[in-house]
Amino acid sequence: MIRFQKFLISSNINTSLCLISVITIFIAGLMANFENDFKKIIALSTLRQLGLIIIILSLGQCILAFYHLLTHAIFKSILFISAGSIIHSLKNNQDIRSLGNINKTIPFTIIRLLISNLALRGAPFFSGFYRKDLIIENVYTNRTINVLTLILIIISLMLTITYSTRFTYYLFFNKTIKFYRYIYIYIKENYTINLSIIIIILLRVSIGSLIN
Repeated sequence: MIRFQKFLISSNINTSLCLISVITIFIAGLMANFENDFKKIIALSTLRQLGLIIIILSLGQCILAFYHLLTHAIFKSILFISAGSIIHSLKNNQDIRSLGNINKTIPFTIIRLLISNLALRGAPFFSGFYRKDLIIENVYTNRTINVLTLILIIISLMLTITYSTRFTYYLFFNKTIKFYRYIYIYIKENYTINLSIIIIILLRVSIGSLIN
């Protein structure tokens, strides 16, 4: 899509693509706020980011779209690796309602998941902050976007905060009876996965500012 960006602009398909992408990121964000499956929440988040890339492309910003693709790939890979590590540790349990207080059993994995979650929200000085700031700037200054589309984009970006907060709540603060308590002795940190996460997290912290 990035390679054919000039064709999209010249053929006027970009307007339709922008509208479809705005609806996509809004619906995906809404679904993520009510989803209980661990991996589906992350997958819906990925769908939202892909929709955001298409929105950027439809505005004629192919370099910014590629920049977003690079930074998103770094922190989303940590989310998926951490999610896989947690699911593996919990004997294939993917329900976030059963995940409260697992920072007591696998703290290093959860810390890295939280850092990546902060990047997803666009917290300052993380890779997600640099690209989200540029995207919002371009959306605000672009005169081809109407008010309704602009409002939907802003609401969609706010939905990222709400489902990330909900996700964090279930990981750390949900105090109900938990699935992991019955298999506590079997839950251990996977050191090979931890090492790979450390390498990627160092890239994620640095790559946003370096590319920027």
